[in-house]
Formats: sequence, structure tokens, C-alpha cells
Amino acid sequence: MQSYSQLIQNTFPPYLTEEAPTDLPDELSLQALWFNGQFGREFTTTDQQAVTIKQFGFWNRSAGPDFLHCSIEINGEILSGPIELDTHASDWITHGHDSNPAFNEVILHVVFQDSVPRQFSRTENHQNVPKVVIPTEIISEVLQYPRHASATAHIGRCYQPLKNLSEPALESLLKNAAKHRCQLKAKRLLKIQEAHGTDQTLWIALAETLGYRPNKSAMSQLAQRLPIHYLKQHTSLSSALLFGTAGFLHPEIHKNAPKDSQQWLEELWQTWWQHRQQHELSPERSIQWTRSGIRPINHPQRRLAALSCVAQHWPTFRKFSSQTNHLLDWLKQLENPFWSHHYTLTSKRSEKKLSLIGKDRIRDLLINHILPLRIAEGDERAWNQYLNYPAPAVSESVNRASTRLFGQRDDKKKWLRHAWKHQALLQIYHDFCLEDLSDCTNCPFPEQLQQLT
Repeated sequence: MQSYSQLIQNTFPPYLTEEAPTDLPDELSLQALWFNGQFGREFTTTDQQAVTIKQFGFWNRSAGPDFLHCSIEINGEILSGPIELDTHASDWITHGHDSNPAFNEVILHVVFQDSVPRQFSRTENHQNVPKVVIPTEIISEVLQYPRHASATAHIGRCYQPLKNLSEPALESLLKNAAKHRCQLKAKRLLKIQEAHGTDQTLWIALAETLGYRPNKSAMSQLAQRLPIHYLKQHTSLSSALLFGTAGFLHPEIHKNAPKDSQQWLEELWQTWWQHRQQHELSPERSIQWTRSGIRPINHPQRRLAALSCVAQHWPTFRKFSSQTNHLLDWLKQLENPFWSHHYTLTSKRSEKKLSLIGKDRIRDLLINHILPLRIAEGDERAWNQYLNYPAPAVSESVNRASTRLFGQRDDKKKWLRHAWKHQALLQIYHDFCLEDLSDCTNCPFPEQLQQLT
């Protein structure tokens, strides 16, 4: 059988595919992706100079350039200083960087859309700042945005060709799709690893998993601002630093909290105020949390409590990251005297004991991060563990994909029993259903499947 990537290429040949317009996310999200090394390290400036990012530096917590203490090599010369990242090249002037002395030491200006006519990035003292425009094809590859956000949940034209496939052929197709998805996830994680090391890669993976969809980006940004190598050196401060940097230690929350929560907050505040100046984010750089439409058990404050708990026991988490079953058991047993009985900082105590990290979150961490990274690093056991891992709850996207591909066929449940099969369905749904502009009518995927039969 042809590989999954060949199947995609045969279905949507490059010469027939119009480039989908790239809608850029907000600037904070672009900065987070940049800092994770997702756009690469090797670039060419607008005046054709070769640039290599040697050190991505640190997030700036206040006004001024976005990243401090960075290091780049440009035409063989090593430069150290800040890097500024803007969505549009014109933002350098629009945001007043050209007249702000805080930007005089910037060593690189990174933008995602160039201006027409092209503008130069110059400092207050009229020095030219090397500028890199991230190529559109790299942006598209990193963002992985399909043409549609979702597709209607109806039986697709691929239903019959899939029904005609033999069971071994169907399983082979799905395994290829799952492997392709696993490789994409590993590629992203390996870039973080190259930029910041294995511990920080696992720390960001954990933070994103706990953030789930609504707060995935916010949790990732927090994990970047408070890297695990710093928290390992300040274990006793981790809760105060995480809650304070996240913006959850302020008078309004304290005022609305019940007495037992106020006591917990006061203990954190006694630590936070001593380190506040070093870590508090200015309003324009504050982390934006999604709180509406979220079940109390998924509130970002609870997710942050779980992140803090793991940070305090990082050596154990790090050791078990290569031992799937041990990691699963250890994470399920995590407890906290306060958070095992509180949904949020302002909620009343719950007599019912609450899991700090739920089973589905742990499975998500393993199937989307831990196992793909181990597979990419050549761990021979990891692929078998990946294939044998039980399925989580059926998500809305998996349900839509399974409806399109399998309809109500008698053996549908069989193809939803393992996590890798969910991953396969999600990848096919992403690559074909969401890329098809005709809502299935003219999609060439069914014809490709007929060739497999």
C-alpha cells in the first residue's frame, strides 16, 4: 500500500492545489511559537544576510523588545541582545520602535508579513536593524490550518470505498495515518527540544495538555516564562511563582474567596510579594485566560495547581516519562490538601475528593506528546505502547470523522477502541474533509480509496 503522505499528494497534487490564505494568530501566540523554535533557526535577512539563532533568550516581562539576552550569528559574526517580533513589518514604525531608545540594542527584527513598499527597521539613532520575514510556506507548515474549521457530520462518499476495503487494508491505511500524525507531533516536539532541551520540552507538553483546547496557548506561554530548570532550583516557590505570574494573586480574587481559600492565598502572597518585581508581567504582556464556557473541573486555576504539583516532584515525573504505566499511575494518584477539595480559588470547599489530573488528560499527554517523542528518539517499545493504548472518550471531532468515514456500519466501535485509531481518524478528517471545498461532492479521496480495493 502507498504511504499516507503519498495518498495526500495523489489526492491533492501540488500543481492543482491553490495555496490557502494564512490567517495569522495573535502576536503573543506567534511569539510563543517562535520561542519554541517552530519556525526554525536558519534564516536570510531582507538584505540577503545568513542568520542563525543561537539562543532564543528570555521573554521580556515589561515594556521594550519581546525577547532579551538572545544570541544570533549573522555572516559569521556573533551578536547578543534583544529580538523584536512583530506581525507586520510596518509595526516597527506604527508601534513607535523607531523613536524608542529601548529598541536601540535590538539585534534582529522578525516579521510575518512584509510591507509594500518595503520599509527599513531603523533605531532612534538611525542604525539599521537586520530584518527577517518568515516565509509563507513555513508559516503554513507550522500553523497547519486546514481550509475549514469543521465539516458537517454526515456520511461521506468515502464510506462505500472504505466498506469495500479488506480489514487488513483498512487497518494499514489507518496505521499509516496515525503514524503520519505521530511524526508531525514529534517534529514539533523535537524543535522545542533542540531549542530548550528535553526537560523543557516535557514541561511545555504537560502545560499544554493541562490547558486543553481553551487554555493550551496560555499554559504554554506560562511554561515558557517560568521554565522548569528555574522552578527546579526554586521548588518551594513554584506555586507562588506560577499563580502570581499567571495573574491569579490579586486583591479582587482574594476579596471574593471563602475564608479557607483566603488563608491559602495569603500563604502564597507572603512568598509572591518578595519575588513579584522579578516575575510580574506588565498588562500588555499578561497571559490571556479563557474562563467562560469551561466546566469547574477544567478551570485554569485547577490546571495550574496540577502543573505546580508536578513541578514540585519533577525528578519523579522526569523518571517516569519513559515508563508509560508508572507515569499513568503516578499522575492519577497526585493530591493536594487544598486543590483536592476546591474547583477554583473562589469556590466553596467540595466534600467530594477531586482528581488533580483526570484520566483523559493523562492519556492525552501520553498519546500526543510522550509517546511520539519517544518514538522519534528511537525507543523500540514506544510504538507498540502507542498501538495498544486504550481510547479516550470520543471527542466531537472524532465523532464527526467516524460518521463521515464509517457511518453506522456494524463494526464501527471496533475502529474506535484504541487511541491510535482516534488519531488516524482525526488526521484523515484534517487532511481530506477539512481541505475539501465541495463538502464531499467533488473530493478526490474516495476515488483514491477505490484504487486501494
